[in-house]
Amino acid sequence: MSDTINLGLSGRIVLVTGGVRGVGAGISAVFADQGATVVTCARRPVEGLPYEFHSCDVRDDDAVAAMVEAIVDKHGRLDVVVNNAGGSPYVLTADSSAKFNRKIVELNLFGPLSVSQHANTHMQKQDGGGSIINISSVSGRRPTPGTAAYGAAKAGVDSLTSTLAVEWAPKVRVNSVVVGMVETEQSELFYGDAESIAAVAATVPLGRLAKPADIGWAAAFLASNAASYISGATLEVHGGGEPPSYLEASSANK
Repeated sequence: MSDTINLGLSGRIVLVTGGVRGVGAGISAVFADQGATVVTCARRPVEGLPYEFHSCDVRDDDAVAAMVEAIVDKHGRLDVVVNNAGGSPYVLTADSSAKFNRKIVELNLFGPLSVSQHANTHMQKQDGGGSIINISSVSGRRPTPGTAAYGAAKAGVDSLTSTLAVEWAPKVRVNSVVVGMVETEQSELFYGDAESIAAVAATVPLGRLAKPADIGWAAAFLASNAASYISGATLEVHGGGEPPSYLEASSANK
C-alpha cells in the first residue's frame, strides 16, 4: 500500500505515545514510511527501534510537559500527536481495587488529555497549527466485561475529542480512531490460541482482525491535508463491527 499512497506527511514531526509495541509500533511505522519524523515515548524503550525515543509515563504531567518541550526544542515544532498509550489487563469489576481503577483511568484518559494540552500550547503558535489523533476503542461504545474502567475511559476520550475540537479550532484539529479487535504480539492474552483467534476473526464482517498498520493508516489519513476539514470526528476502524449475538442464536432466516 505504501508504494501507491502518499499522504503528504514528509517532514512532519509526529509524536506517537506508546509507539514502540503493538498498535503503537504499527502507527509509528506507517508515519515513518510516509516520510514523517517519528518520535515515540513509553515507560521503557524497545531495542532496535529506529525512532527517537523519550522515556515518559503519560500519567505524569510534569514528565509530559518536559518531553513536549524537549521535542519542540530539538525539532522546532510538533505537527502531529497520536495518543496511543493505553490498555488494561482483564479484571472483573467486582475484583478490581480503587487503586487499579484509578491507574487505568489515569493512563487511558488523563494521559491523552495531558499530552494534548501540552502539545496544543505549541501547536496554537505554529503556522499551520497541528493535528491530534486519539486512539479510542469500541470498548467505549459497548459492554466491556473485564475492562470496565478502560471502557469508561475510552468513552471519555471520545467525549474529550469532540470538546477539544471545538475549543482548539481552527488551529488544531482533534479526531479519534475507534479501534476494534487487533492482532498483535499479545493477541493470545485477549483472544486465546491460534485456533481461538481464527474463530474470533471469523465473527468480523471483513473476516480478519485488524493489523496494527490498519490503525496507522487511519491515523495518518486524519493527520494529513486530505482530512483538513475533519475535526471532532470518530473514525471507526473495526472491520464492520460485531454482528448482534442474537443472529447466531436465532433459528429464523437460516
